[in-house]
Amino acid sequence: MNVARVVVLAVALAAGGAAAFLVSSGDDNKPAPAAAAVVQLPTVDVLIAKGDIGMGTAVSTEDFQWQAWPAATTGGSYITKKDRPNAIEQLAGSITRGPFTAGEPIRETKLIKANGASGFMAAILPSGMRAVSTEISPETGAGGFILPNDRVDVILSRRAGSDSRSSRTPTSETILANVRVLAIDQTVEEKNGQRVVVGKTATIELTPSQAETLAQSRQLGTLSLALRSLLDASKISEVDDRGRRREINTVRFGVSANK
Repeated sequence: MNVARVVVLAVALAAGGAAAFLVSSGDDNKPAPAAAAVVQLPTVDVLIAKGDIGMGTAVSTEDFQWQAWPAATTGGSYITKKDRPNAIEQLAGSITRGPFTAGEPIRETKLIKANGASGFMAAILPSGMRAVSTEISPETGAGGFILPNDRVDVILSRRAGSDSRSSRTPTSETILANVRVLAIDQTVEEKNGQRVVVGKTATIELTPSQAETLAQSRQLGTLSLALRSLLDASKISEVDDRGRRREINTVRFGVSANK
């Protein structure tokens, strides 16, 4: 009886081994699954900034390089090697109207070819605008936290009895709203991570009428710059702490309007 059991067990093991062999042999004969095909997107060479470039910088050929860019995402303002193979040499010597970050596509709207006899400020100033300087101090310039390219309001604090409309109590009013700061003293951008520039002079971008308003206001009292938030730099109206609008006299483009 024991011998019969041993024989049956041996036969079962042999059959199992044969089945396993047949299955493994079948798998070896099957072809390996094909690798997924890689879709190659069409690309074009786009001119980009090799590193960070600050506003008001005279660029050279070392500041640019060509980089493959997906053709489907190439904007019409991008400079491509196919259309302008000599763009690097053509743009060398231009002055940046705004900053570029490393890897950002170069757009000619942010560059200008300056006349050799002109300074960089004249080059970055938009057509029809004027660069006007005004004296500031830590007290009148937001404690030095105003930087180039910020937006500010200009506030006139009238001295008591400075004109026929003045009362014995000094008054303040906003004479210019939402104007752009071009430079603080000679600083036109942040340097080496510096975030506070305490200067004595701020240069702001104004229309001719606004420049006249600023020049006249200097004779009436003290001018202060109020830094605007990036979130509301496009807004003109002001709201006080109690949520009610204040009456302010805003002069824009030489025209006075009560808000």
